Amino acid sequence: MEQAGKTVVFADLTGSTGLFESAGNVVATHVVTRCTQALGAHFARAGGRIVKFLGDGVLATFDDTVAAVEACTRTRDILHDLNTEQFRHAPLAFKIGVAHGAIIEQDGDCYGDTVNVAARLSDRAEAGEILVSESVFNRLPELQRLSCSSLDRIMVKGKAEPLRVWRIDWARTAETTLTIPLDMLDGRGRLAAGQRLHLDLLDQHLQLLSSDGPLVIGRGDEVGFSINDPRVSRRHARIEWTAG
Repeated sequence: MEQAGKTVVFADLTGSTGLFESAGNVVATHVVTRCTQALGAHFARAGGRIVKFLGDGVLATFDDTVAAVEACTRTRDILHDLNTEQFRHAPLAFKIGVAHGAIIEQDGDCYGDTVNVAARLSDRAEAGEILVSESVFNRLPELQRLSCSSLDRIMVKGKAEPLRVWRIDWARTAETTLTIPLDMLDGRGRLAAGQRLHLDLLDQHLQLLSSDGPLVIGRGDEVGFSINDPRVSRRHARIEWTAG
């Protein structure tokens, strides 16, 4: 049955070949399975439907394009959270292709041009890259578009004409820069005394003074304000004072 307006995500685990060579078949199979299963669970929590696992890959569909892209930008946290000892043997990363459009669902699987484009974009991506089609880029809000770098038009296997493709900038996605002017100047144009920013979450209370350095908000022990929620990235946001 044809389903219109689905966002298709194809994620492939890179580095598994080196892992099999260095760690052996049994250990490598266990690690790869843990990685793909964890990624599938992550996509499911974000609202995706896991279509199938393909060796060291995952195929998923989303009704919400924004949720799909946000889930993809957090896949590095999946590998970090697993913290598998065997990761020392070979660097592992996900490379991801995302496309949007009509698909054909049959016997639990899905087919169609949108699926093919997502798979081809995953093939073209480098380790740790997310490539999205024009149909995905056009459905993103302006703030998320700022985190995309245009690769112009690239040839994709199976397509007669080159496709417009964008790459998601992980760092800018994790810490998008927003400059918010605050009315903190006195009548003579000087920084008013005693200005501070208060952050409160449950039993956490923190104040950020203009003399303080940047504050990182996220999940984990390395941040200044911790939010223990799977929807939050390890470095979800950074707040800093700039000239008041």
